[in-house]
Amino acid sequence: MEKSQELALTQMRKSVEKLGFSTEKYGDPTLMRFLIARSMDREKASKMFVQWLKWRSSFVPSGFIAESEVPDQLEARKVFLQGSSRTGYPVIVIKGSKHSPPKDLLQFKKFVVYLLDKTIASSVKGREMGNEKLIGIIDFQQVTYKNVDARGLITGFQFLQAYYPECLAKCYMLHMSQFFIGIWRMVSRFIDKTTLEKIVIVTNEDEKKSFIEEIGEEDVPVEYGGKAKLTAIQDVAVPPLEG
Repeated sequence: MEKSQELALTQMRKSVEKLGFSTEKYGDPTLMRFLIARSMDREKASKMFVQWLKWRSSFVPSGFIAESEVPDQLEARKVFLQGSSRTGYPVIVIKGSKHSPPKDLLQFKKFVVYLLDKTIASSVKGREMGNEKLIGIIDFQQVTYKNVDARGLITGFQFLQAYYPECLAKCYMLHMSQFFIGIWRMVSRFIDKTTLEKIVIVTNEDEKKSFIEEIGEEDVPVEYGGKAKLTAIQDVAVPPLEG
């Protein structure tokens, strides 16, 4: 780690303490995510970290979202948790054709936390380091008007930005039709530049080949040119984190 980064981390810990909170339970990799998300500005990173602490304690008081809290979302069996990419990142697949705009927005938000937490936990061996990342695949094949949920997409990406900074390695969007492109243009206005740069809309065979190569054929679902079978996220057993 560079000296400038060490200094920024030390200053951030002090800034968080001045705001009345402690960083004792969190390692440098966790804090560095917030610093990177705020362009190494320790004051902005400290405020973001404190907001995250407050949100986590109020929204996820028990430390995790139980499946009993998100029954309607799980029933659709629309999210799948695959293995790890060649770079070691867990891969999550979302099928847009199985989604409908939620009647219960709070449950949907809890579902977003459930799937992000479980995806990250699936790559952790024992104790969480704090610098875990994930790869997302959103499949828009056979998406019709009844599946369109701009608010849901915005909520998902905004949760990633605000509460899981620097956790998204890359997000691939497959089979995006002309019908959905206009909706995506509107949604993308609510997503920051850094996140948008990690989103790849796969539109041709060369991009599909790169997508398969980056993740690895063994973990790309058969539907997308790989060899893996889709496994619903609720059917994947993930051991609890230590500490």
